[in-house]
Amino acid sequence: MTACTTHEVFNQFDELADFNLLTTDAALGEALERAGALWAQPQLAAYGQQLGAQDTWRLADQANRHTPTLHSFDARGRRTDTVEFHPSWHALMALYRAQGLVAQPFLNQRAGRWTAWAAGFYLHGQVEQGTLCPATMTTASIPVLQKEPALWAQLQAQLFSNDYDARDVTLAQKRSIWLGMGMTEKQGGSDVRANTTLATPLRSGTGAGGRGGEYLLRGHKWFFSAPMCDAHLVVARTAEGGHACFFVPRWRPDGSKNTVNVQRLKDKVGNRSNASSEVEFADAWGILMGEEGRGIPTIIEMATTTRLCCVLGSAAILRQATVQALAYARQRQAFGKRLAEQPLMRAVLADLALESEAALVLAMRLAQAYEHESEGASDPAQRAWKRVMTPAAKFWVCKRAVELTGEAMEVFGGNGYVDSSAMARLFREAPVNSIWEGSGNVMCLDVLRAIGREPEAAMALLAELADTAAGEPLLLAELQALRGLLATKPPEALEALGRVLVQRLVLVAQACLLRRHAPAAVADGFIATRLGSASAGRVVGAIDTRAIDVAAVLARAFPG
Repeated sequence: MTACTTHEVFNQFDELADFNLLTTDAALGEALERAGALWAQPQLAAYGQQLGAQDTWRLADQANRHTPTLHSFDARGRRTDTVEFHPSWHALMALYRAQGLVAQPFLNQRAGRWTAWAAGFYLHGQVEQGTLCPATMTTASIPVLQKEPALWAQLQAQLFSNDYDARDVTLAQKRSIWLGMGMTEKQGGSDVRANTTLATPLRSGTGAGGRGGEYLLRGHKWFFSAPMCDAHLVVARTAEGGHACFFVPRWRPDGSKNTVNVQRLKDKVGNRSNASSEVEFADAWGILMGEEGRGIPTIIEMATTTRLCCVLGSAAILRQATVQALAYARQRQAFGKRLAEQPLMRAVLADLALESEAALVLAMRLAQAYEHESEGASDPAQRAWKRVMTPAAKFWVCKRAVELTGEAMEVFGGNGYVDSSAMARLFREAPVNSIWEGSGNVMCLDVLRAIGREPEAAMALLAELADTAAGEPLLLAELQALRGLLATKPPEALEALGRVLVQRLVLVAQACLLRRHAPAAVADGFIATRLGSASAGRVVGAIDTRAIDVAAVLARAFPG
């Protein structure tokens, strides 16, 4: 008999768990205080502790490992189009719903409500992002639905409910509901005006508007997220009025299943806990939202909020990637000392920390702009933060998350690349926010269109930033260059330079926000490494740490 040999395992460390995601994040706590949202801090701290627990990380792993399964028919051949989820999915959905975050920005006029919601979303996104897809769409649908008084009266209580109800039953039977959206078609992608799905009014002697605004939809959607939502907002064209937006429930009011037939679930790179599907509408029943011909502006209002969620989601990925890399590097030893003590690794970690805080401060400033607009504020700079900076931030922050999660994974070496690693899940999740609700080029075009529609608002934004940039040569030079670019050419003539312009706009905005709100070590480090010649063609960690207080930056990023 051969003896079994064993060896000692040492210098190996698990990914960080059992820590409070809020109380270890100084920048997030400060953002809550700035927005007047300290009233939300106790609940958010409790949520941060729950999210950071090992058991919650385990739920996130299970939900992404045991992916949704489509059951098109029941045992007797009846069409059901049911998606089965692992119990961990339902546990995470219930966890988020119980926080009251789904409707928090719309429950009252309390100061800081949008920032409190954004903080909760950001905390959840650090652990599991797939469950945030239906949460995003449900929150974003609320202001659209509020414009339809009869429909809103039916749905308000269920949208505001904190009680998770996973049952697949009619709207009237549900304690709480989730909403999705359906825009993308095979032939058009982001070009929603190329949609061919046709909506035909149900006529009953009440005129061309149909019976109570009821329509039948026939066509397809290439991406339909998430198919088990209780209803979806769908763009379809009408024969005479052009594209319109429709409320399409999973079940008809008479209790029969609506004919939204799920063709298949997407086998995605990441976001695997969440079901995304292709569907066919076979005379699916829907209710007109707004007016015929106004469907794209109606759905774009929803998409504006979902783009903010993309920024928050990517900022969350950046945050957790940075935290995990820091925690690991402070323990792992190589070449005679800990990784976090190695000068080159410290440059990488400092770069990650600077990027993470810059993403957070920008996302939280956007949340404040959304709150100001919801209160009827007419300040043009506030409008520009929402209309110009939201797509700009989505372009930049989401792209940075893709690159930097790969860099953070590299801190772990091969351990980060194995599929059981939380780092691997963060890496797989990162690209979806850059693609969903408009890829990079679409965001840049939207920035240019927003500037073209309201040039005075864009200039007001630059003027606001200039107030912070006083005495900062690099910041002032960037702002002057942006002003000159916008003043000498109309936005439509800048299309080829769209990415250059948007990148510069976001970087100068982040630098100004950090100068205003962050410690000097963070603001100085960001400005020294992102503006001027330092920003040209570099990779993560390719920075001159002699110009940065690395110790202060890393200590702020995560204590330890």
